[in-house]
Amino acid sequence: MGQIDYYFSTISPYTYLAGTRLEEIAARHGAEIAYKPFDIAACFARTGGQPPKDRHPNRQAYRLQDLARQARKLDLPLTVKPAHFPTNPAPSSYAFIAAARAGGGDPGALAHGFTRAVWAEERDIAEDAVIRDVLEAAGFDPALADSGLLAGAETYSANLEEAVERGVFGAPFYIVGDQRFWGQDRLADLELHLAGKL
Repeated sequence: MGQIDYYFSTISPYTYLAGTRLEEIAARHGAEIAYKPFDIAACFARTGGQPPKDRHPNRQAYRLQDLARQARKLDLPLTVKPAHFPTNPAPSSYAFIAAARAGGGDPGALAHGFTRAVWAEERDIAEDAVIRDVLEAAGFDPALADSGLLAGAETYSANLEEAVERGVFGAPFYIVGDQRFWGQDRLADLELHLAGKL
């Protein structure tokens, strides 16, 4: 059924709330997922968005309420103000890129593992030990945290350029052909599209 281009950030709470539903949807429809971690802060700067700390207090307050509601609805543990947010998402993203190239594990579990580490476990995904733990838990060689850093950096940068060019402005963001879906709350629409109903 084609390919889902999945633009995500390893520090995005809404990427965390997506869980592994994308992988379940793709499996039901025989679709492939192209995982594309990208720099969400740079994307905001390029597309008119703002990081949470720079938003109006009204928007900040709403975000916290919405995160808590969505987490309850999805039965996912979430700390709305985790100890290590924001943190540098680049090291975990480079490790993800290296792991996806190496194979041998579950990339969906890896993406969810990094975001869960931030939002449910209050761990710093910029730390090598945390990155290694998350890699291993998803079935990848933890030594991947030490390899492919240059290639990871190049791909991470290229993913940002591609994302902006294709109309991405937040995370998670899913693209199938010319159809774009923003947010974990649009996964049902994505599935309807894959089924030819939307």
